[in-house]
Amino acid sequence: MSRRPAAPPVPARSRQPGRADRLTEAIERDGDTCIWCRRVLGGLVPPTTEHVVPRLKGGPSWLANEVAACRRCNAERGHRAPVDWLEECERRGWRPDADRLARALDALQAAIDRDGGQRRARPYLDAQRRRLRRRRPAPEGRTVAS
Repeated sequence: MSRRPAAPPVPARSRQPGRADRLTEAIERDGDTCIWCRRVLGGLVPPTTEHVVPRLKGGPSWLANEVAACRRCNAERGHRAPVDWLEECERRGWRPDADRLARALDALQAAIDRDGGQRRARPYLDAQRRRLRRRRPAPEGRTVAS
């Protein structure tokens, strides 16, 4: 009987922290308020991790793609694009944290640039970053033309 050669070793991938640990890290990184409605998380406002780029659109389950949000906002957003949901939150009279969203999108872009992959998420992420930049005020206080 001949033996098959041993398979080459598979490089070990760094394991992502568990869901509870990712939520704790997101809250420590971003603060204890929901990114969308700014309610303080905890007690009657249960916190969850929210994928900035939805998994359906190729978003990874990386901490760089997660922010802290309340359960209500996470459930109501569903698979909507982050900028679409940001605008919906504003229409509802909430005060979403657009700066935190911009930081999260930029951090995810940096993580993808560093770690590679995420072919499906790249064009979606680029489009969301462009849309968010266009709606942000210019330094002189004027809005940028769309």
